[in-house]
Amino acid sequence: MKKMFFSTLSLMFFLACLAIAQDHDFNKVQIKVTKVAGNVYMLEGEGGNIGASVGEDGIVIVDDQYAPLADKIKAALKGITDKPVRFVINTHYHQDHTGGNAIFQQGAPVIAQDNVRKRLQEGGTAGNLGGIKMEVKPSPKAALPIITFDHDVTVHLNGEDIRALHCPHGHTDGDSVIFFPQSNVVHMGDDFVTYGFPFVDLAAGGSVSGMIAALEEIIPKLPADVKVIPGHGPISNLDDLRRYVAMLKDTRAVVETGVKQGKTLDQLKRENVLAPWQKWSGDFITSEQWLVTLYNDLTGVKTGEFIKHN
Repeated sequence: MKKMFFSTLSLMFFLACLAIAQDHDFNKVQIKVTKVAGNVYMLEGEGGNIGASVGEDGIVIVDDQYAPLADKIKAALKGITDKPVRFVINTHYHQDHTGGNAIFQQGAPVIAQDNVRKRLQEGGTAGNLGGIKMEVKPSPKAALPIITFDHDVTVHLNGEDIRALHCPHGHTDGDSVIFFPQSNVVHMGDDFVTYGFPFVDLAAGGSVSGMIAALEEIIPKLPADVKVIPGHGPISNLDDLRRYVAMLKDTRAVVETGVKQGKTLDQLKRENVLAPWQKWSGDFITSEQWLVTLYNDLTGVKTGEFIKHN
């Protein structure tokens, strides 16, 4: 699962954010291309996984990692086809998924949910309203999605009905899950990751409960043999997704019980209530930070929301 690799990357992003492009040596990054199924590929480099629909009509990519990697990403795509990138779809606003927007948008419009554009345009705070906090500067105009949607949008290209479906409060408040139905592939963005406890950006309208609700709505609609591209990590399957949701629900339940009993966050920490799920703890989202995330989400600690969804 390359757990250590991504944990290090995550710390770099959330502690250095925009400065990463200057401080990190992207020259050493290699782009790995993997055929997923049908006409869909996955590109791994540094940042969120890129999904790519490749065919006679051109290329649709899902997310674009960091700006310094744009040329390497383009070269990797050239190794698959000589067709141009026609569209870019952002799964959410974080820079490890949108950093290449300005470069790719020189020839391919960027599509995203309304709140992605708002958060990129205005900047703000990313974090779990606890120990993880990062001020994010506004993005330049060229990086802003020029096509936005509220609930869903479909791109008809390469024989695929590529559908982006908004998940109102998951990893952030602008998340989209991307379906490639003809290829039997789904790109989950950071609503599903394989590195352990996920980062839920409560400061940007994210919610553990919202993430669970979205996943429980999506999973029954997926074929049993669907290929799952996580926001970070290797290609997965429906069983991996179900185990992940079970962990989210079980950890939320134990913390919710403590909250209903009137226990404070410090009491829950001392009781080590998440001990049974220690294997999910990582260098970025440790058990303690996951507990903070769950506690703040369950007790309604909120800040920085653009809009409230029902």
